[in-house]
Amino acid sequence: MSGNEPTTRPQPLARSPWTLPSAVAAELDPDRRAGRRHRRTVRDWIVDFACFFVAVVIGLVAADSVDGNPHLSQTAEELDQLVGALACAAVWLRRRWPVGLAIAMVPVSLVSDTASGAAAVALFTLAVHRPFRYVAWIGGVSIAIVPLMYWLRPDADLPYLVVVILGVLVSASVIGWGMFVRSRRQLLLSLRDRAIRAENEAALRAEQAQRLAREDIAREMHDVLAHRLTLLSVHAGALEFRPDAPRAEIARAAGVIRESSHEALQDLRQVIGVLRGGDGEASGRPQPTLAALDTLVAESRDAGMKVALDQRVGDATEVPAAIGRTAYRIAQEALTNARKHAPGAEVTVAVSGRPGEGLAIVVRNPPPPGDVPHVPGSGQGLIGLTERATLAGGRLGHGTSADGGFEVNAWLPWAP
Repeated sequence: MSGNEPTTRPQPLARSPWTLPSAVAAELDPDRRAGRRHRRTVRDWIVDFACFFVAVVIGLVAADSVDGNPHLSQTAEELDQLVGALACAAVWLRRRWPVGLAIAMVPVSLVSDTASGAAAVALFTLAVHRPFRYVAWIGGVSIAIVPLMYWLRPDADLPYLVVVILGVLVSASVIGWGMFVRSRRQLLLSLRDRAIRAENEAALRAEQAQRLAREDIAREMHDVLAHRLTLLSVHAGALEFRPDAPRAEIARAAGVIRESSHEALQDLRQVIGVLRGGDGEASGRPQPTLAALDTLVAESRDAGMKVALDQRVGDATEVPAAIGRTAYRIAQEALTNARKHAPGAEVTVAVSGRPGEGLAIVVRNPPPPGDVPHVPGSGQGLIGLTERATLAGGRLGHGTSADGGFEVNAWLPWAP
């Protein structure tokens, strides 16, 4: 992806009714934690009021049992209810200080039965908002003091052992419920992150596929049109520099220009047809393969090139279409370069191979016999051929030979 291309940003996921925005979710989400307090949403206010209501209801039930407890004095009952009321009011601080509230509820539970509801809410909040290490220590202490609490403040109706077991079960259930809620929310957040990551990866894959498709189209247009347009340039240049050429030669050059222009238009229509969603067969002209190499060489000879073809493949139609098409494009581009940079030199095209050994293509030309006219070019042809051969699983090399000529040597895999 280039630095100038816009970055595709994933669209936010649609939230379900049961995953409304929450300060708890923001606290659990590492991407949204920034060290600042999160404002309560409507959902948070409803949950906080429900927790306060539960604490008050449990506190009222406990206060009623405290009034009839013969083991407590009038002063102890009044202190119990006062501390319980303050504990219920402190429930509204559970989001801001979950650890502090849970720690404070440990000694409060020893002196007030009315605060039992607030203590349960504090334990639940601690399990939801904080990691297990906090829950293990504070929850363990809260469960451990249950026997001491009922030894200091015996129940009026139930035996000591029964109330201790019930108290331990209730505390453990509250902690377990809170941990379950936290785990579920973390699971939802991880699923959301996976969905966002999958969307990002899909967008990147789509963008990469589009980029590769554009590169393939650009490479195909270069390979298809460069050969034809080079013929036009060479013959038009010959007419320009030799206006006194024999009439027959001028007529032949004009015929080549006309034929090459017609073929270039046909090839351009083919590439545009592929760009619009068709394929090579549907566009009316099938993609050339190795079997069309003879035709390519004949066209080059008609254009005035000296080309020697050494075809050592028994049956060119047996070569897989993709490999044959790549071999054809390599030979086509090499002939185009030889025509531009070594006019008048005899070019040798050698093709050999068999299934299991691969397909070798060698295009070689000696130094040009005379001056070389300047023909503009981008220099991207050989780079495109190297990429094409690499994508096909092969390799391509090119360079100046010992005699000062130029050679293109390619190898492509041919499965048995």
